Amino acid sequence: MAASPQNPAAATSRRKVSRHRGEGQWAAGHFTPLNGNEQFKKDDDGLNVRTRIETIYSKRGFDSIDPNDLRGRMRWWGLYTQRKPGIDGGKTAILEPEELDDKYFMLRVRIDGGRLTTRQLRVIGEISQEFARGSADITDRQNIQLHWIRIEDVPEIWERLEAVGLSTTEACGDCPRVVIGSPVAGIAEDEIIDGSWAVDEIHDRYIGSKEFSNLPRKFKTAISGSPLLDVVHEINDVAFVGVEHPEHGPGFDLWVGGGLSTNPKLGVRLGAWVPLEEVPEVWAGVVGIFRDWGYRRLRNRARLKFLVADWGPEKFRQVLEDDYLSRKLVDGPAPADPAGRWRDHVGVHRQKDGRYYVGFAPRVGRVDGTTLTKIADVAEAHGSNRVRTTVEQKMIVLDVEEAQVQPLVEALEALDLTAEPSPFRRGTMACTGIEYCKLAIVETKQRGSALIDELERRIPDFDEPITINLNGCPNACARIQVADIGLKGQLVLNDRGEQVEGYQVHLGGALGLEAGFGRKVRGLKVTSEELPDYVERVLKRFQAEREDGERFAAWAARASEEALS
Repeated sequence: MAASPQNPAAATSRRKVSRHRGEGQWAAGHFTPLNGNEQFKKDDDGLNVRTRIETIYSKRGFDSIDPNDLRGRMRWWGLYTQRKPGIDGGKTAILEPEELDDKYFMLRVRIDGGRLTTRQLRVIGEISQEFARGSADITDRQNIQLHWIRIEDVPEIWERLEAVGLSTTEACGDCPRVVIGSPVAGIAEDEIIDGSWAVDEIHDRYIGSKEFSNLPRKFKTAISGSPLLDVVHEINDVAFVGVEHPEHGPGFDLWVGGGLSTNPKLGVRLGAWVPLEEVPEVWAGVVGIFRDWGYRRLRNRARLKFLVADWGPEKFRQVLEDDYLSRKLVDGPAPADPAGRWRDHVGVHRQKDGRYYVGFAPRVGRVDGTTLTKIADVAEAHGSNRVRTTVEQKMIVLDVEEAQVQPLVEALEALDLTAEPSPFRRGTMACTGIEYCKLAIVETKQRGSALIDELERRIPDFDEPITINLNGCPNACARIQVADIGLKGQLVLNDRGEQVEGYQVHLGGALGLEAGFGRKVRGLKVTSEELPDYVERVLKRFQAEREDGERFAAWAARASEEALS
């Protein structure tokens, strides 16, 4: 059992409590001074805001919301204020929060493991149409986000979601976010181990519990037994990766301390093998360390990755074993290299029960409420009642009989949801961008969609896996540092000396095989207008210069700056 935050001595019985300010670690006795976020969490747990939303704010309206609830605690229930329309990117870092806030919310529906029934998907689509002006985005953490939500409508939205087993509980905030999992857990023919039980146990035991509702910052979890390594495990705070132990059989390799944003770090292996039935307990131990030892004094150092970097994997494992598990973990092997170049499960694939699953690609995760309800209808019409979201902003229909596969593919194609996308449609991802996000500097979704069209037209013969990730700001929600071509939104000067929307370019990032961060070429920035020309130029150079079987990331690492410019 993890040590209690009210009694940090449980984790420090052999450690001297320091009296200096330190890093704000509870377990070291550093409870003051508090920054603004730590103060509002101390004043009232984020989970408690739901009662005020239901009894006060939804009845009295937006202007009645306490600022610490509005820009703080409401996140624990999946609610962020969205960006007021018409504010350009140059004002993002200048205006006060209340000047950026619109009186509408983004609402994040939590979808652990990416698992949905068609009934659940239909309910989300109906909520989108009735309460969110039809908006809906599939995120790269398997959630679905809606926009234009009024505070007055939130209680009814919760009621409808919870009636079908969904929620927004701890979808945001300084708490355990959605547990991402292999979207084909339990059905894939090549699966090492099915982690679905662990995803469910973590959710049922700990999500919405005050044991872990006040962490230093957000906490991200990934669990997958797929040989494709399909949950970007290297950039999660904790990850359980399917491996086969030579003596104990299938289980999970334990990783900690990954994360991107403005100070990216890849997770590290602890060298420990965890059987399925122990995953929830080990997960709670890792979260407990973060809660008790995480850095709370400075917000920009409050992620687990900084503690792991300072401690190292050996000390982290020792503290986990000695103080949180009271036992030693079994040493185990590292995961094998991913079994394929694409890890998004797009296309037609045979299940272990003889049926098929069909993965398809919306444009940069952008869908709408009508489309979501139509996907549910199409899946049911072809014999399925289960769908999945992926960490690549894609979707999958499960349990399709062989005779129904081609009719389903054609029905999806009619919705502009192709199971046979071009590399550009398949590999381009975009964050929310300036359309709704208060942190963004540039537009992303429309730009990404337009880029797909241009590249399909200009380089129709390009057939290599390629990832192109667009982010509206430096915070890397779209994983720019680990993309083949990562585009970080910023304001740049065009050839006329005017300040316009554009991107700093990262090249050659990767996860899975030879994971690493992209290369930045000094001074390499492109305007949004120039973006299709630039990407076309670089990809054609890659085609001309690559060696047999060479991936884009490998070529980008050795290419000259001239070739990348």
